[in-house]
Amino acid sequence: MTVRKIIIDTDPGQDDAVAILLALASPEEVEVLGITAVAGNVPLPLTAKNARIICELAGRPDVAVYAGCDEPLSRPLITAEHVHGKTGLDGPDLPDPVMDLRPEHGVDFIIETLRREPEGSVTLCPLGPLTNIATAFRDAPDIIPRVREVVLMGGAYFEVGNITPAAEFNIYVDPEAAETVFKSGVPIVVMPLDVTHKALVTRPRNDAFRALATPVGQAVAEMTDFFERFDKEKYGSLGAPLHDPCVIAYLIRPDLFTGRFINVEIETQSSLTLGMTVADWWRVSGRDPNALFIGDVDADGFFTLLTERLARL
Repeated sequence: MTVRKIIIDTDPGQDDAVAILLALASPEEVEVLGITAVAGNVPLPLTAKNARIICELAGRPDVAVYAGCDEPLSRPLITAEHVHGKTGLDGPDLPDPVMDLRPEHGVDFIIETLRREPEGSVTLCPLGPLTNIATAFRDAPDIIPRVREVVLMGGAYFEVGNITPAAEFNIYVDPEAAETVFKSGVPIVVMPLDVTHKALVTRPRNDAFRALATPVGQAVAEMTDFFERFDKEKYGSLGAPLHDPCVIAYLIRPDLFTGRFINVEIETQSSLTLGMTVADWWRVSGRDPNALFIGDVDADGFFTLLTERLARL
């Protein structure tokens, strides 16, 4: 297996943080070319700060972190402090970052990287709203055929919505950006709520993080302790779903996941179903497939992988 070059586009968020840690702990499979922050779970100044906090927690202040778009393409920003806390990383007590943000805009970094690297060698990994990715595609359409793949966390079909009855948060925040990406023609892999809600941090799994007895293990345990309260109250589940690490786990161990290559359209007009991912799971629309929509995960294998990799940091 060759090392896959990736750009992580993110709005940390505790689960984003775990995804970044997993990527940085897995150099045999993924090379993180850079991290671009986007407004989403919390506003951009906090997501850009949080990305650097996590790089330093991982012992990787050398990773390039860029600030991207601070608002959706055409809508007011909606955030999720009710889930992630006022900082986005509530739970552990982590120091402010010392490493600097790179001066370049995150969208410019995405464009320049895709133009510089060999065609078909860079995978984009959006963990939040798709504003940065869509802006890059709109500003520089020549990069679209150069993308190897977009592997993203967002959307839902059987699980429907988590921010409205019909929509998942990342897609709902910027549905026009999502529409741009899904219509771009790039190969897309989607980690929807249907799969991420099966990756639950149960008490034994969180105890395994804490038992690592490292700053990373302790921080991850405290992060999931914090946001599991929201999810357990909302869904009545046994723990909090680790949404975003599914993206990185898929790149490392695709055999842990199963799904279908189907058509996915984004609703941008309806006030009732705005941001819905209309996933043709049963292939009844006649529309051409445009995304591998993941539906299941080997949760035990996922958490074994995650715990083993976090132990490296």
